[in-house]
Amino acid sequence: MLKIKVNNKFNFEVESNNGDITIDGQAIDKDLVRIDNRTFHIIHKGKSYHAELVSINRDDKTCAVKVGTNIYSMQITDQYDELLHQLGMDNLTANKISEIKAPMPGLVIRILASEGDQVEKGGNLFVLEAMKMENVIKSVSDVKIKSIKVKAGDKVEKNQVVMVFE
Repeated sequence: MLKIKVNNKFNFEVESNNGDITIDGQAIDKDLVRIDNRTFHIIHKGKSYHAELVSINRDDKTCAVKVGTNIYSMQITDQYDELLHQLGMDNLTANKISEIKAPMPGLVIRILASEGDQVEKGGNLFVLEAMKMENVIKSVSDVKIKSIKVKAGDKVEKNQVVMVFE
């Protein structure tokens, strides 16, 4: 069984058994044809739908599906995810960091965030020039910047603390 949360609003329990699909315990009458790896044609209750897998993140178990002109964001969990959640072990892989250090010696070109800013995972923090190349240093998790220990133009050594997070 899968639990699917759509657009952070709607929750569904989906089961598949020998090609038969049930949603919230009700059998679904559908005709599904796979056109390619990302595109499907669906006939449901006499209506025709064109569905396209827009994006998929297997690590986060999320995807976005476009049906017609609407895009639906989905978070998918299975029985193992539910068990880990019940045991309080679902956040063990979350990166909790308190600071970011310079990954190499170099020159700080630009600071791209300010103290107090909330930066999402993958967000830009600062630009470090090393060996005549500019490297954008990104956040490895969602963070709030507590303090910035350097300014543009500063030289840093490898493992020198550049930012501290709350």
